[in-house]
Amino acid sequence: MRSVHVTAPDTASWVDVDRPEAGPADVLLRMRACGICGSDALYTANGGIPPRLGATPLGHEPAAEVVEVGADVTGLAVGDHVVIDTMALTDGLLGSGGAQGGLSEYVVISGAQAGRQLRVVPKEIPWEVAALNEPMAVASHAVNRTDPRPGAKVVVFGAGPIGLGAVLGYRRRGASHVVVVDIQPSRLDKALQVGADAVINSAEEDAAARLVELHGDGATAFNRGVRPGTDIYLDAAGAPAVPRTVTSIAKHGATFGIVAVHKKPVELDLGSILTSELNLVWSMGYPTEIFEVTDDIIANWRRYAVIVSDTVPFDRALDALELARTPGAADKVVVTFG
Repeated sequence: MRSVHVTAPDTASWVDVDRPEAGPADVLLRMRACGICGSDALYTANGGIPPRLGATPLGHEPAAEVVEVGADVTGLAVGDHVVIDTMALTDGLLGSGGAQGGLSEYVVISGAQAGRQLRVVPKEIPWEVAALNEPMAVASHAVNRTDPRPGAKVVVFGAGPIGLGAVLGYRRRGASHVVVVDIQPSRLDKALQVGADAVINSAEEDAAARLVELHGDGATAFNRGVRPGTDIYLDAAGAPAVPRTVTSIAKHGATFGIVAVHKKPVELDLGSILTSELNLVWSMGYPTEIFEVTDDIIANWRRYAVIVSDTVPFDRALDALELARTPGAADKVVVTFG
């Protein structure tokens, strides 16, 4: 079968590999959609992920159809539409250094258990929307890490897929007001469509001053100046200006979560941060959220569909990778299989 692998630094290629076989405890999946993540470009630039340098299968945002069920497997049937916990496979992380990748025609789930590696979803949900389950779990974990209280005032930097997923997550957690900051008008429009209360184009206006208007004045005797009353900031952008801005304007006791990948070190003034007692939290992956977010996708899949900007057929998967890595060319690219 055909599969997309990192074959050398800055090179992703088609590779012919053996089609996996399912044993009595396994489930064979036909891939139906797989999103392209920013980390796919990082893996490609690095030439793969150890120990599979030069031979890393790509694709970790999958949706699939069950085509074969082992005799010992219960709770799953041929024809089921499923999403996958890519961190729960026995042969490594799917598409992130493991033996298999979602940009392949078939994937086998060894020792398959419904509710552990696989979750059945309704067949009415389009494949490209079902494939959002993995990145939306990443966003949901980021929201949970910032521990929002009901009524929290929140700012999300970055209106890419993770940022938009975070908006939906903060809504689920009862945030009272969610603002999204970005520099691309089309992304800000999507933020409003998925439920943001307000948006700020930081290329055109002073984000801090606007936040004071939206969230009130949070300045105190120890933390003077322009201090919005924002409770939670989430960096889903990965731009160096974001942590510098947040740490300079956060009110006392605010929380700053970072889910974005920063490719270069960012210098921060710890002395000035000290007086704000800013809570700094980090977020990676989805320890528990992978199938928790599925329920919301099932209930509100049309809202999630707004996040997908481009669908590309599997035979053009290499083009899809290039499209996704080109700044400003696309917001969320999903490869679909015929």
